[in-house]
Amino acid sequence: MQLNQITVPTHDVAASVAFYKQLGFRQLVDSPHYARFLAPEGDTTFSVHLEENASTINKTVIYLETENIDDVVSKLEADGMRFKQSLKNEDWLWREARLLDPAENEICIYYAGENRINPPWRIKDED
Repeated sequence: MQLNQITVPTHDVAASVAFYKQLGFRQLVDSPHYARFLAPEGDTTFSVHLEENASTINKTVIYLETENIDDVVSKLEADGMRFKQSLKNEDWLWREARLLDPAENEICIYYAGENRINPPWRIKDED
């Protein structure tokens, strides 16, 4: 199987569209209750769906990886995006910063390199 897309709730489609376009997503579908995007790199798609009762307590975290994380975060901050967590090196060997979209879905912009799939604590494959 291949991951096709992830959909998250929003209470304001237009605000979410503006936010994800600012992150570099290209909009593919536009309707009053739904918007779908192509990720800035690769062919994964992402969408937002209007949920009038969208909870403000959302445990979903959307991870966006980029090698040039410092430049990306600096540009987003210069463009007016406010981060809830500034760039920092985490104990799990990732460099990351976090922000919220207009529906309070958490976005983690990070770089993990080899540690993304092969951290030192990875379970060893059995032969």
